[in-house]
Amino acid sequence: MMAWTVPGYTESRELGAGASGRVVLARHDATGMSVAVKYLSEQLRADEVFVHGFRSEARLLGALNTPYVVELYEYVEAPQGAAIVMELVDGIALRALLAREGSTGPEAALVVLKGSLLGLAAAHRAGVVHRDYKPENVLVAADGSSKLVDFGIATGHDSRPGVAGTPAYMAPEQWSGAPATPAADVYAATATFFECLTGRKPFAGDNFAELALQHLKAPVPDEQAPESLRPLIRRGLAKTPHARPENAAAFVSELESVATAAYGSDWEERGRGRLAALAALLPLLFPSSGGIAQGTTAFATTALVQPQAPRPRRLPFGVSAGAGALVLATLFAVAAQVGTEGTEGDRPTARASAVTNTGPSTTPSDPSTDPTPEPTTTTASPSLSASAETPATTKAPATIPSVAPDGSASDDAATTPGTGPSATSPTATTPPATRSTRASPTPTTTLTTQPVSVRAVSVTSLRQTGSRTGEATVRITTDGTGPITLLTSWSTSDQSGAPGAPDGSQTIRRQGATEYTLTVTHAFRGGDCYWGVNATTDPPAASGGSFQQVFIRRCEIA
Repeated sequence: MMAWTVPGYTESRELGAGASGRVVLARHDATGMSVAVKYLSEQLRADEVFVHGFRSEARLLGALNTPYVVELYEYVEAPQGAAIVMELVDGIALRALLAREGSTGPEAALVVLKGSLLGLAAAHRAGVVHRDYKPENVLVAADGSSKLVDFGIATGHDSRPGVAGTPAYMAPEQWSGAPATPAADVYAATATFFECLTGRKPFAGDNFAELALQHLKAPVPDEQAPESLRPLIRRGLAKTPHARPENAAAFVSELESVATAAYGSDWEERGRGRLAALAALLPLLFPSSGGIAQGTTAFATTALVQPQAPRPRRLPFGVSAGAGALVLATLFAVAAQVGTEGTEGDRPTARASAVTNTGPSTTPSDPSTDPTPEPTTTTASPSLSASAETPATTKAPATIPSVAPDGSASDDAATTPGTGPSATSPTATTPPATRSTRASPTPTTTLTTQPVSVRAVSVTSLRQTGSRTGEATVRITTDGTGPITLLTSWSTSDQSGAPGAPDGSQTIRRQGATEYTLTVTHAFRGGDCYWGVNATTDPPAASGGSFQQVFIRRCEIA
């Protein structure tokens, strides 16, 4: 059986593939322009919560229109598959440069930092915090310029969807689950800057606890960097957010002042030349060479009006288009805040919110309307000039998947789920294909006892609330308002990824809605360092159950 392809494009070759899907180099038939097309795997496309998360992430990027962030042209969803069409960046991942060279030199490192800060600044102005900036998410082009390619676990300012990120680049406050702020992105960008300068990460550890302690307590190792650049290192890697620049734009001003004083007014030109020279040493990694692309973004969804052709930066055909990119990066769950001590006798409680989504209906969008953030979520419709969104009435928390044993980014991670796009636009390419859907602006709640199927169940967060107490948030999506049962099974373990010893369970019954967000608390009795919760439903969810773990704080600081 032939794999589904996006109508209007001719594929040239595959650039990469993984559990999440595949990325191909393609040509737009009408214009001949080369693009990257990313196809979501059938397994992930069947998970409604996951797909909704893609759409929410896409809307989050709607206000970004900058040469420092990769641009998306088109999202297509049909019965046979789902894909995004995006700008083809003929470049290689910064990680590949560092792997070959160890370091880039100071001027090149400053150029990388400035380009990334400018991309992050555009996100911060739009109310978006990246939360997972790292060398893998920066592409260096042949001319030495760079682009950000991953906003996969981005979130709104001061939101708290759970602990997420890549451990080596996570700010101290991220380890404790504090609200996301632009200062965390400044920290991650500075950690990458340090790696470009020295060839090593600022902090290292043999396990999560050791690495967490280094980020939380160890002095900033600025003595390893050139003396003239140490003030930037100390500022960007400060332990508390208020001691760092408040956002990326503020840090750019400091960077330019320090760089000019240390290396002269032409530092940027020399730094870009150095990056171009380093990239030229790895010609087979460029997509244009026929090799396998590295460091490109993973799969995303978006909502936009029908484009006639892709274009670099701005479509030449006068039709709005928009998109958001996200990588299926592994979210890293660790201990949250420690509150008052619980006891074995504490009774678990559950708080729930429910809403019925009346379902989508296709509605054309006005191509002249600029995108606006959706007020009830942390996302905004992605757009070069995208269609306007009608605010949805539901708000969902983030989803945190099980962490890989090494805490590194993985191709098998989850996203930040939402409730589905609040607005989309139809496409005329082929009748079965859908560019978007519009949810009803007036959902209602209807009680019923009809049989119901559970589409998805997801543990969206798990955090430590006391020395012995934890709290989990579970999101359930159904196809009707009939009764369902949630079973949460708690466990403790001495290793990541394993459920370990049973530590109790709870049963919660609900009906009358199609979406439920349940908050369940538990007093743990086991003494291991990993607390876990597994959520299942009756009737069983199409996606099975959902398991989440957290590394408790007493083990981090032991």
